[in-house]
Amino acid sequence: MAASTTSTTAAGPTTTRPAARAAPLHYRFPVAGCRTSYGRSHHDYPATDIFAARGCAVVAPVDGRIDEVSRSDRWSPASDRGDDRGGRSVSLVGVDGVRYYGSHLEAVAAGIAPGALVRAGRLLGRVGNSGSARVTATHLHFGISWPTRPGVWWVRRGVVSPWRYLDSWRAGGDLSPASAVRAARAAAGREIPPCRARC
Repeated sequence: MAASTTSTTAAGPTTTRPAARAAPLHYRFPVAGCRTSYGRSHHDYPATDIFAARGCAVVAPVDGRIDEVSRSDRWSPASDRGDDRGGRSVSLVGVDGVRYYGSHLEAVAAGIAPGALVRAGRLLGRVGNSGSARVTATHLHFGISWPTRPGVWWVRRGVVSPWRYLDSWRAGGDLSPASAVRAARAAAGREIPPCRARC
């Protein structure tokens, strides 16, 4: 006998419906409107440097909320402080629960501030070479991690290699890093593991 979708309670008849499915997530490649190149490895920790011309648009890879923003370039080679290496930067916590970090920006876009809600494709800033990238070609340092409290730069800079997701998004796909980030967080054993490289 098939189950009924109508039931009667003291308040009268009600109709039960299957739970609505969440809308599929759509991802965007984080540099828009320009030629780009990137590799499948990164020095010292998992991240990807996406090389592009100065001023190219850096966009939100997924819908989410702006997490941290640095509009100034405080990096000095004399101190080489980890928190300053990214120069101008933006991090975003996506609706998928993943934090996305872009740094070495030329500028951060107007209206981008902690707590702001953004849609995939929203302008976050412009490609540059601020911070420790001053002496390198212009590029976007792109990191994927789990969210932490502000200032935990050694997690924010990247814990999961992004290249396979970037390959998917550049081709119009929607491969999500959420399960890989959850696995990396579980392997770390705690939200804020100690810094292990370029500390």
